[in-house]
This record gives sequence, structure tokens and C-alpha cells, in this order.
Amino acid sequence: MPTISSRDVQVMPLAADTLVLRSRSSNRLRFEIEYALERGTTANSFLIQGDRTAIIDPPGETFTSIFLEALANRTLIEKLDYIILGHINPNRIHTLKILLEKSPQVTLVCSNPAAKNIKTLLIDFPQFQSLNLLTIRGEESLDLGNGHELQFVPSPTPRYPDGLCTFDPKTKILFSDKLFAAHICGDQLFDEGWRSLLEHRRYYFDCVIANQARQVETTLERLSVFQPNFIAPAHGPMLRYGMQELLDLYSQWCVAQTQQNLSIAVIYASAYGNTTAMAQAIAHGITKAGIAVETINCEHTEPEQIKEVVEKASGLIIGSPTLGGHLPTQIQTALGIILSTANKSSLTGVFGSYGWSGEAVDILATKLKDAGFSSSFEPIKQKFTPTSVNIQMLEEVGTDFAQRLKQIKKVKMTLNPASTVEQAVGRVIGSLCVITVRREEVATAMLASWVSQATFNPPGIMIAVAKERAIESFLYQGDRFVLNVLAQGKSLRKHFMKKFAPGEDRFIDIPTEDASNGSPILSDALAFLECEVSQRMECGDHWLIYAQIDDGKVLEGNGLTAVHHRKTGGHY
Repeated sequence: MPTISSRDVQVMPLAADTLVLRSRSSNRLRFEIEYALERGTTANSFLIQGDRTAIIDPPGETFTSIFLEALANRTLIEKLDYIILGHINPNRIHTLKILLEKSPQVTLVCSNPAAKNIKTLLIDFPQFQSLNLLTIRGEESLDLGNGHELQFVPSPTPRYPDGLCTFDPKTKILFSDKLFAAHICGDQLFDEGWRSLLEHRRYYFDCVIANQARQVETTLERLSVFQPNFIAPAHGPMLRYGMQELLDLYSQWCVAQTQQNLSIAVIYASAYGNTTAMAQAIAHGITKAGIAVETINCEHTEPEQIKEVVEKASGLIIGSPTLGGHLPTQIQTALGIILSTANKSSLTGVFGSYGWSGEAVDILATKLKDAGFSSSFEPIKQKFTPTSVNIQMLEEVGTDFAQRLKQIKKVKMTLNPASTVEQAVGRVIGSLCVITVRREEVATAMLASWVSQATFNPPGIMIAVAKERAIESFLYQGDRFVLNVLAQGKSLRKHFMKKFAPGEDRFIDIPTEDASNGSPILSDALAFLECEVSQRMECGDHWLIYAQIDDGKVLEGNGLTAVHHRKTGGHY
């Protein structure tokens, strides 16, 4: 595996006439929410060499030079016949331009939205104005010879409206692009021990797929006609051993999203990808709170589709870049639909990115307020690229928005049967603790009472963490944190019981010191334990975290542990 600072390309045979070129980096490359676990990534490209040669999904600019060097060692770039694009974006266009310069005769194979996008991205480059394009609309195939007659399935979603999956009937490989991916960097080519990878694939699903579940369900149905030997996604290991289980889980996860009683629409346009990143973070926060979310990219969605989503949504969040001090035309259209169609009781929110001014966010907020809509949060403006701190704050904004909507709609989660069971469960008590964690610039904390020792050797604890808690994303396998055990009669309990605003500093006026794992130790705690997450299990509306203890210390020898007494098991 490459070191933290290094990048490389792992080239391996995949099947007959087929190589995979995995551009790898073990550090976090980009700012989007799906990279937030910081386990690195692989950008998977594929080379098929029949009578004609095709490359599938060249990587983005980060890997251009090392990828082209690895590719040149396996084939003559100047004699490439086809470049197949699962999707296209400004990051990938850099590599594509160099490939087109070296091989001007090559034919680009892509969906119709991708073809339009390519022409737009290359409009300032006269040498690329006469491209050879094979535009896939659904029924086309491509014969590379030697049995490789590729079949294509357009797979559009709001975030990837140009999505395209490819199936090779000779090798029975399904090249799935963004579907079934995970951002993990390592030497493992296939998914041996696939269960250990599920939490990463689920995290990727929740970040990227859950808010597009309706469209993904349609794609899964189209892909069901194939019977692949394995699936080759754009990121992470290939799916072979756990392939069918993940296909089944994708269907279950999509159904769980589309059948929610409440839904929130996140409607946006994006000039440079920054507003998209903000929308994805907000949508992920909503998903964590157990409410369906549907993202709408106005640049690639017809007005009738926007109207359909707006009419059924209980909450509306709209995001826009600022272009020349104004709203983009697509956002103007979407705003008009909201003002004329949406129920005025719908909860709303506004966000957006900008370069030199941020008038678009103010315009949206004013228009919605004047029309009688209530807002859940103050308008959010982001200058240029959001940071990891901004992304964490936006995720919390989404969660808070969803929780407020549930309160308004009087959605209550109760045990069944109710009173007697709830009362009995409420008699289970636990010590009061504060979990603290720091990852680079982001530090957060959570008051926890569902904590228990789990093992003697090695010493370990288990903690139940609600899915919507901000700290949940920092408690994956390998993550480190501090469990601060509170003493009776201390003010720390009161401080951490309060509701924090999204992005609010949890440690204001709280004395802390750094543990050896980098997380804050609360100086006034009774004791602390430095822990590393070993396993996690999905349990209804919570994640059960098992962590091994690396170090610890009692800070107040004569103190007694604070415990949490409840009268009901229906809430904390």
C-alpha cells in the first residue's frame, strides 16, 4: 500500500484481455463528504485489449501523470481505439485532454449528457472541436473483437446525470462506475473478507446513493438482466465474494429510503462543484436522521420532475452559486416552481457557494421569506471550496433540519408494546461519559450513557451511538477517541447535555488536554480511556461500537461515577 504522501498505480490482470489500473492514494484527496472517513481511495481504470483497444474511466488530474506512465507501459496510447466514460467532470477532463492529444483518432464512448458536458468543458480548446463520439442512448453495443462485444446501461442520477455502466459478456464483468464503490486504499484487489468492507460501502451509499435512491432503483432493475462474475466499480476493491449480498443490500437500502413517510428535497445547481459538495453534506445529515432525502440537480432535471418532487416534500432546501451577482437560470426556474407549488407550511433552508460575492443566497432567502415560508437555519454562504470543518457543519445542519421536521410533523419513535416495556427498559442504567474525538481541524464530542465494559482481554468497551449524532462519522474501524467518564455532581454533564448548533465548538470554556491519540481529554472528568474502534454493528436506529482500550487513567481517585437514571426506554 502506498504511504501517506505517495501515490502509485497498481496494475493487475483482471480477466481475459483485461487489466485494471488502480490509481491509489492513502490520503484524503478531495473535500466531498464521501471522502470524510479519510481511508484514501483508488481510482479504478480498466484496459480491454481485443482486436481493438479500449480504456474505461481514466482517472482525474491528481493521477494523470502516473496513470499515463503506467498505461504507456501496457499499450500504445497513440493507437487507442476507444475511451469509455462512466461519467465526466472537470477533474477527469484534464487526463482526457492529454489522451486526446496523444491519440486524436480515438472515439469517446459516453452517454448523451456526458457528450454535451464534454463539448462544454472543451469549448475553449479549438483542437478538440471535432471529436469522434459514440453517444450511448440505451441500445448501442461496441464490438472490440475477440468476443468483447460491450453492452451499455445509462445510469443517470442527479449528481451523475451522465452515468453509464458497461458490461463485457465475454469476461462477464460489470463496470459499474459510481455504483457499489467505496473509498478505501489498499493492496486488496478483490473483496475477500467482504463483510469487513461493508461499513465502507454502506458509508459510501449513505453519502452518495441514498439521496438518489429512486433513480438508482431504476438502474438496479436494468442491470438485473446481466449475470456478472464480478463487479468492477470506480473506487475500492472489485466485488466477487460478497457481490450478491451487496446487490441485495443496495435494493434493501434503496427501498428503505423511498418508503419513508417524510421526505426532504435538496435542490441545487453548481458552477464548480462547491455547491454540490455542500448539498451532499446536507443530504447525508438528513439521511442519518432517518428521513428520506431526494437531491435535485437543476442543471439536469426537467421542470416537471422538480415540480413532482416539490409537491411531495415536507421540507425544501435550496442551494445556488452566485453568477455575476445573480441566480443561475436553472435556480430561477426551480424557485418559481417552489413559490407556485410548495405548501407554505414546508420547512425551508438556503445555502450556496460564491467567489467574489454571495447575492444568490440572499435573493433566495428573501424570496422564500416574502412568500411566507419558515426557515430552519440562517442562510449559509461558503466562499470557494468548503473545508472539512464546513462539511461537518453542513452535515449537522442537515441532521438538525430533519429532526426539527420530525418534531413539527409529530413523528415519534416508540417501543412496541409501549408503556410497560418502555418502563422496564428504562431501568437499565449506564455511566455518564463524554466521547471526544479530533480529526485534523474537526473536534467534536457527545454525551453518552449507553456505555458498558465488553471484554476483559483485551480490555474493551461497547457504546451505542444514534445514527444521527454528529460524532458517528468519526467512529469507524481504526478511528481513535477518548471516553471521558464523568463524576457525580460535576457541571460537565450540564454543559454536554445542551443542544449544540451545527458547527458550534463543544469545548468552549472547558479545560482540556490532548491524549496521545490526539483527542481531547476533559481535565475535570473522573477518568479517561483512550480507545480504538475495532468493530461496529448496525442495530436499528443506533450503531453499536466495540472499541479496545489503549490507555487510561483515573483523574479523581475519590470521586463516584455519574449514572443516568431513566423512567422510560423510549428516549434518553
